[in-house]
Amino acid sequence: MSESQRDWFRYRPHPWHGLSTGDDPPARIDAFIELTPFDVIKYEIEKRTGYLMVDRPQRTSSTPPTPYGFIPRTWCGRRVAALSPNSTRGDGDPLDVCVLTERPVDRTEILLKAHVIGGISMIDGGEADDKVIAVMDRDAVYGEASDIGDIPIALVDRLEHYFATYKLVPGVSSEVTIAGVYGREHAMKVVKASIEDYSEEYGHLGSESDQG
Repeated sequence: MSESQRDWFRYRPHPWHGLSTGDDPPARIDAFIELTPFDVIKYEIEKRTGYLMVDRPQRTSSTPPTPYGFIPRTWCGRRVAALSPNSTRGDGDPLDVCVLTERPVDRTEILLKAHVIGGISMIDGGEADDKVIAVMDRDAVYGEASDIGDIPIALVDRLEHYFATYKLVPGVSSEVTIAGVYGREHAMKVVKASIEDYSEEYGHLGSESDQG
């Protein structure tokens, strides 16, 4: 066993920089889950350490309709912004993903394998903050869905409503706008753009061979 392989087993990899993007991106991706539908606290990966931290307690009763997290080794930079209408730049974060599953997921800091079916174009303070929609592999109810039109419109409406309201603070105007919902083809372009943005910005932080 090489020294790099021994290090892989000795240390926990950083969830953003040290895990795989997926088996066959941009179609099939891995999702690192930060929030579940049971959370009323907004958790987020602390970028320096990779530990989950409290970002904010939710000020409203809104909770995420699905497990929610990000795709490792992605970054929303200029390429993602170019695909987002009316945005001036990417939000500088890994690409967010919502994973549909019929079974309740009640814990965070887990990896889910999923396939991409669409997304929501969200703009936050002028920044592109897309939310990719994916389906967990082998899900008994949603597993056969291949595009956004294959899932109930009520689920998409709930996701839109959540992201339109999850940053609301009483008495403060929201800077979040939902520019629309898109299907699988555009979603894969967004995922591909975020992988390329990441490679340009952080490509020096390791390679797939470091993963053992």
